[in-house]
Amino acid sequence: MSSAVRVEKKGHVMEVTLDRPKVNAIDLATSRALGAAFQQLQDDPDLRVGIVTAAGDRIFSAGWDLKAAHENEEVGKWWETQDYGPGGFAGLTELWTLNKPVIAAVNGLALGGGFELAIACDLIICAEHVEFALPELPIGIVPDSGGIQRVPRRLPHHIAMELLLLGRRMTAQEALHYGMINKIVPKDQPMEAARAWAATIAEGAPLTIQALKEALREMDGHSIRDSFRLIRTGKLPTYEKSLLSEDAKEGVRAFAEKRKANFKGR
Repeated sequence: MSSAVRVEKKGHVMEVTLDRPKVNAIDLATSRALGAAFQQLQDDPDLRVGIVTAAGDRIFSAGWDLKAAHENEEVGKWWETQDYGPGGFAGLTELWTLNKPVIAAVNGLALGGGFELAIACDLIICAEHVEFALPELPIGIVPDSGGIQRVPRRLPHHIAMELLLLGRRMTAQEALHYGMINKIVPKDQPMEAARAWAATIAEGAPLTIQALKEALREMDGHSIRDSFRLIRTGKLPTYEKSLLSEDAKEGVRAFAEKRKANFKGR
């Protein structure tokens, strides 16, 4: 694992910390290291939920490492053509096979690709001083690692266009108002809040949680009627597995016996 990406496994929770001074910018190597971390989250049956955060409390991530991109261009390696791994930029923005939830503990400015990494997560907790921005368009770059794909789905159209066309900053308070993030906490508490939520998720039935993510992803873009049809087709393997799992039986048994369920992920 790259020194720019720290990974800690704490019980059923994986914590991924981006640590690349001074602004936690993401170059090719860092993107691949993040991808390796999220791949580990996906493949390790003992892991149930992930948290991604960054070192320091000023900048969560400034996104693409434009200095490295410029240097690569000078040697004939245009950054858009680079292989950032199966998860796309930052290892998560295009990781369609990840059925385990990821919580973003955003502890500073989330700019460009940092913004795109955060909104690729399932839950977003922000420190009160956090701001989001997509500064790419004013410098001639399309924010295509989630900016143009996800931001217009998270915000009202004209507000999204302000961020995309003008590159203006959005405060955590405004993001919460529009429902783009889940929660605002004091400056020193994003990880504390994220760990509490991760612990709650980790107590649940792993296959059911993974089935939820799979179903939501595959139903995206379908009508309600077609979503019902899709989930009855038998084409969602994790969902199908969860229906007949030992955990499903254990959950019902524990409810009937008025005790806490002991889920094992099978």
